[in-house]
Amino acid sequence: MSEISLSLNPESPKPPRPKKTRPPKPRPDAAERERSQRRALVTSILVGSAVVHAVLLLLFGLWTVAKHFTRPEARFEVKKTVKIPPKPPEHKMNVAKHEAMAPKPTFNDKLVSTRPVDFALPELPQVNLDQMLPLDPSELISDQVAGLVGSAALGSGLGQGLAGGGGSGEGMSFFGVRAQGERILLLFDVSLSVKNKAEAAGIPLERIQEETLKLIDGLPISAQFSIIQFTQNYLPFNDELVAATPANKEAARDWVRKRWVTGGSMSSAAAGVVANQTGFVGILERAAAMRPDVIFLISDGSFHWRPGGAGIARIPHGEFRGALRRLEEDLPRRPPIHFIAFEPRAEDAREWTRIVRRMGGEFRELKKE
Repeated sequence: MSEISLSLNPESPKPPRPKKTRPPKPRPDAAERERSQRRALVTSILVGSAVVHAVLLLLFGLWTVAKHFTRPEARFEVKKTVKIPPKPPEHKMNVAKHEAMAPKPTFNDKLVSTRPVDFALPELPQVNLDQMLPLDPSELISDQVAGLVGSAALGSGLGQGLAGGGGSGEGMSFFGVRAQGERILLLFDVSLSVKNKAEAAGIPLERIQEETLKLIDGLPISAQFSIIQFTQNYLPFNDELVAATPANKEAARDWVRKRWVTGGSMSSAAAGVVANQTGFVGILERAAAMRPDVIFLISDGSFHWRPGGAGIARIPHGEFRGALRRLEEDLPRRPPIHFIAFEPRAEDAREWTRIVRRMGGEFRELKKE
């Protein structure tokens, strides 16, 4: 057996190859590990962002496709248009204005001969052709409106009304003092001194009462008025200015006839009388609250008050100037004050003349003729 084995393997067996040993990999330090982690984090973020965008794009595509299948049916709505038809008078005025803006025809034709003659015809004279043209429709309408206004007592009737009984129609007149306005306030000093001076001048308070009734009767319906009688206390016809309607005029006439003070005194205990410690200064403050645009004042220019509830004293002129300045501040424009005075003292007459002129009014002294 050994010989056979030797003959079949004549060569000797080769020795085994030595195994190669790989050197161990060096361990990464901390910096390398940090860079590796950062790269892994950035890669994961990019991959996640790409996946999210892909999902969003897919959802948007599905929503776009689904929107075409769920589109609502078209609906046609007709909204009602509200139109207010123009008023016939305004429409006619607009049409007339439009027609008036249209150019008017002009005529420049002359008489011309078509064949020569032995004589020459003179030119036609110049004729005003405006009279031959149709009238402007707007002028016709304005004339008709003016006629209607005149016939509606707003022309001559209004003039007679504002004249206060015997005026020329350019305003109202009270004891010869002319004024214009639509918010009239009458202030009457009915103290004993005024009563005596008025009677000495031949104009008793009853005459003032009659003139007041005439003025009330002549007020147009567009006016507003009120009356205040005062000594130191005061008695108003109404707290505010009232329209000059027939009912208000009748109430004012009845008030003047029944409540007119002729005795020269006014008790605060009487019905409707307002107690007043500041005298005419308080009257001016009450007048400012009524917002008149013209004031008639009848007095002798001698005003008294009880400052602080003390004894009666004359009101200094400076107090009037201050009260009038406050009145001007409270009103949209300066109301003229027309002062009708009965025998005022020279000092009072000079001061009130300056005050009244500054207010745009008139100072008139009534004396016995």
